[in-house]
Amino acid sequence: MSYDAPRRQQQELLQAEGTLLILRAPARPPRPSPGQPGVVSDYLQAHDDVFVAVSEQGWVRAFSGHVDLGTGIQTALSQIVADELDVPMERVQMVLGHTDAVPNQGPTIASASIQIHAVPLRKAAAQARRLLVQEAARQWELDAAELRVQGGLITAPDGRSLSYWDALRGRKLHAQLDNDTVTKPVGELRIVGTPQPRVDIPGKALGQWVYVHDVRVPGMLHGRVVRPPYVGRDSGDFVGCSLESVDEESIRHIAPDLRVVVEGDFIGVVARREEHAMRAAKELKVRWKPIPALADMSDVEQAIRRQPMTERVLCDTRADHPVLPPEGKRLKRTYVWPYQLHASIGPSCAVAHYQPGHSRVWSGSQNPHMLRVHLSQLLDEDEGCIEIIRHEAAGCYGRNCADDVCADALLLSRAVGAPVRVQLSREQEHGWEPKGTAQLMDVEGSIDTEGRLRHYDFATHYPSNDAPNLALLLTGRESAAPRQLEMGDRTAVPPYSYPSMHVVCNDMPAIVRASWLRGVSAMPNSFAHDCFLDELAFEAKADPLEYRLRYLDRDQRARELLQAVADHGQWRPGRTGTRGVPDEQGWLHGRGLSYARYIHSKFPGFGAAWSAWLVDLSVHADSGLIRVDQVYVGQDTGQMVNPAGVRHQIHGNVIQSLSRTLYEQVSFDGRGVVSAEWGAYPIIGFPRIPPIEVILMDRQSEAPMGSGESASVPCASAIANALFDATGRRFRRVPFTPDVVRAALTAANQAATA
Repeated sequence: MSYDAPRRQQQELLQAEGTLLILRAPARPPRPSPGQPGVVSDYLQAHDDVFVAVSEQGWVRAFSGHVDLGTGIQTALSQIVADELDVPMERVQMVLGHTDAVPNQGPTIASASIQIHAVPLRKAAAQARRLLVQEAARQWELDAAELRVQGGLITAPDGRSLSYWDALRGRKLHAQLDNDTVTKPVGELRIVGTPQPRVDIPGKALGQWVYVHDVRVPGMLHGRVVRPPYVGRDSGDFVGCSLESVDEESIRHIAPDLRVVVEGDFIGVVARREEHAMRAAKELKVRWKPIPALADMSDVEQAIRRQPMTERVLCDTRADHPVLPPEGKRLKRTYVWPYQLHASIGPSCAVAHYQPGHSRVWSGSQNPHMLRVHLSQLLDEDEGCIEIIRHEAAGCYGRNCADDVCADALLLSRAVGAPVRVQLSREQEHGWEPKGTAQLMDVEGSIDTEGRLRHYDFATHYPSNDAPNLALLLTGRESAAPRQLEMGDRTAVPPYSYPSMHVVCNDMPAIVRASWLRGVSAMPNSFAHDCFLDELAFEAKADPLEYRLRYLDRDQRARELLQAVADHGQWRPGRTGTRGVPDEQGWLHGRGLSYARYIHSKFPGFGAAWSAWLVDLSVHADSGLIRVDQVYVGQDTGQMVNPAGVRHQIHGNVIQSLSRTLYEQVSFDGRGVVSAEWGAYPIIGFPRIPPIEVILMDRQSEAPMGSGESASVPCASAIANALFDATGRRFRRVPFTPDVVRAALTAANQAATA
């Protein structure tokens, strides 16, 4: 792809002869609801959105506003388009995320790429097929219903045939997307639902894939940034105005072509050679004003409780059940989730070329259109003057520094009048990426004298995860006043049938810089829900599987999934683990069940895939080391476009969520984040990854639910429940590190011998 290809190619496509285009009139992006993530934009592009293009040259091009974060949607979307058009997959070229070429479908989040945002693409492909068949029918003067299509070849009853490409020869067919288009029934699908190799893997395996880190453009210079000392903090009256001085002479000895760019608290250096920029960023002498200390974060629970908060009632059925059966047992518990990193293996990178009226940014963003709005605010220019050319970057499954580094590069490019590539350091990525936010869940519930669920009172506390683009804050273009979003409510209502429920979300401003991370608030909320139910089952002297099945009575698909996972794992009712009594080798053993359905988007939200876990683990009684021996994970995704891709996603979810549950938490001091390198922020290694057995429910006739996040949601509660079965101790604070487990076991032993 050439330097200016995306914008130029899209303009040529709209004018080309020999093409069929399925279009949609451009619409202004929907304005976010109060308390929801998003940006206000009034931008209206001059041309229609294109969803599908078919060319007489023999190719099909399909356009999606979502991007592939390593989740395989490029392959899955290709399958959808190829199947509806009746062409081989290799004919289909997917264009993802280029702002000048694709529809604005919002950020790639919440497992919505297949579940929601593939719907218009699928309809566009089906509509294109119908129009091509009608064109052949017109040329032959036949009824379109008489014609058949296979592999892009249209055949008449008398044996005449015409390819799509020949049917388009010299024609220019443009049609507006018809939302009433009927797509293929499941029984006629030939590609969707079949395992397909990922289209991106060969290039990646052979080192030929062009990640954003690999982008090079003519005349490109290299930039680095110098961040303020308030690491990972983005609210407070000191943000953007704490710089005292910069001594540019302190780096003159490195290279004569060095440039220093300063605006507010934003500092960058640019050089012709990358090593010169790296050295200059380290040696530049900078003086900062005293920074107010960050409040004590050594106890995340107390830090959250100190925050001002606004209660938001999500569910209240108490009035429907004014009289409850006699109480048998009441429990009151608190569950704590830490701040965590996206922990991208490669620090974020971007290339930008500022030009008045047409700036280009090569970006790894998951939110290209939202990024364009932020960059237009940064430049004080119209959105149409900015083109985001999207490339894959290091995996993040949420928002890391990919957007921030784009703004860094664009500011530096504007200052020096040339394209600039900026790559962050490991310390900058860890320190400044918007963290997955901490969370606190207070739960009170009861069972009656017969052991039946009686009432449930749940309050989740969620520091906001609205992290404005860092350059906007550091340059003073956006206020650093506290901000509050309403995103703590994902899966906040439990899946189990409590007769009386009261569920609230306590929304609060951010404590440190945070944004969404895989599963958002659903993973912590489900951790609390399912651990608590496990405790109630224990108090009721009920089998954990039977108890869950009993109270999933409103959802037959959930019951069938959980039973299938239990069957694969050979669950035996009434069987318990070691419960604190080690074997001869000093190991404790246990099993844990968990179930969740990821509910995403604005409350009450949408249900994504159903997921259930069964975990076997062992705990060393002296060291507290946890060894996960086996994971059985089941998922009901509805229709699976690419079953192989779904398996890949589930494996990725299991590995990442195990890492988050067992190892990951961010540490802070008075300045901010101190988890600046891998030694201070360990993640799971290959030797610790257990055997993973995936159980996929056959629901191909159902609507697709998406598979990007759901399998991560039950992880922490499954591990916690297995830990109880092994040790006889309940663990309610993630992560379950050896130190935490060893301390609990020591306390239990001391209590037993007291």
